[in-house]
Amino acid sequence: MAGITPIVMPKWGLSMKEGTVTAWLVEEGASISVGLPILEVETDKIANAVEAPDPGLLRRKLAAVGDLLPVKALLGVMAGEDVSDADIEAYVAAYVTPSADEDTDAAPPAYQYVEVQGIKTRYARKGLDQGTPVLFLHGFGGDLDNWLFNIDAVGEKAPVLALDLPGHGQSGIRLPGAGLGALATWVSAFLDAVQVERVHLVGHSMGGAIAAQLALQDSDRVASLTLIGSAGFGNEINADYIDGFARVPSRRELKPLLEMLFADASLVSRQLVDDVLKYKRLDGVAELLTELGSALFGAGQQAEQPGRKLGTTPPVLLIWGREDRIVPAAHVANAPPGASVEVLEAAGHMVQMERANEVNRLILKQLGG
Repeated sequence: MAGITPIVMPKWGLSMKEGTVTAWLVEEGASISVGLPILEVETDKIANAVEAPDPGLLRRKLAAVGDLLPVKALLGVMAGEDVSDADIEAYVAAYVTPSADEDTDAAPPAYQYVEVQGIKTRYARKGLDQGTPVLFLHGFGGDLDNWLFNIDAVGEKAPVLALDLPGHGQSGIRLPGAGLGALATWVSAFLDAVQVERVHLVGHSMGGAIAAQLALQDSDRVASLTLIGSAGFGNEINADYIDGFARVPSRRELKPLLEMLFADASLVSRQLVDDVLKYKRLDGVAELLTELGSALFGAGQQAEQPGRKLGTTPPVLLIWGREDRIVPAAHVANAPPGASVEVLEAAGHMVQMERANEVNRLILKQLGG
């Protein structure tokens, strides 16, 4: 109906089916600007704010705090003063939440697989069909779901690829080599396998160091670099986290380690811990993480620092959480000439989750630049 903007349960990431409304941040009748956080939603992974897609007035709150609702369920309605209450009531009455089977985002399959240097590799494609793709590279012990709040937002402006690095997520438990050079070469081979010539690279933590190394090895493939809480810009890294993540076998020991990743430790849900434990208990994972952690970050020192060798091309954006307890935010002092630097307050190492909306805006600005 003309003049009415629905507020719906978002779909964050590739596996989200439902979310719980945890708080409304504005009252009915409030004037809403584009991008204003309207309410907070919690998934089985983490919580985030839902932003206004359009300007208007919040005319109806339909979801109550505590409601568990499917993706695309109607949470509220925005409309101008010229829209009558009767029109809003009619819109709400006629709204039907699409079923999972009707979700066009489900085709093609959410996850795809390709063999790269003999390693079965899980990846996902989202977003536009035209333009230079954005490739997301996660960090040590992570997987492509670390980008659940970023893939769709960036995909509105560009094609998006996200993958599980070797030995991570649902990719094969094998390394092409434990050094950044071997990992960067493997990423280049992945791009060959999916027939992509050139990408904007977005890398987090270890993934940032791999992205920087790829830019040094094969600059023609890299249109830009966005490096988030990135390794590769200084000596220090949290040895307790790296060693502990590879070693600890139990929920009791793992949970405090995962809490190091966030400024707000309450974001570490039971489901998040369970997902990480399930991965860590796969045969060969502990040994692989130990080998990789020792090679790259042994004794709390970063063996390779490709970020400090970057020049003026490709363009570089560094994003850090001020409260990063894994890779110090002070490493932004080693940014390459001409790089853009953003340090976000009230955020830790997983800044792309804790401050997703701001990170997405910065990534999109980098792409446009």
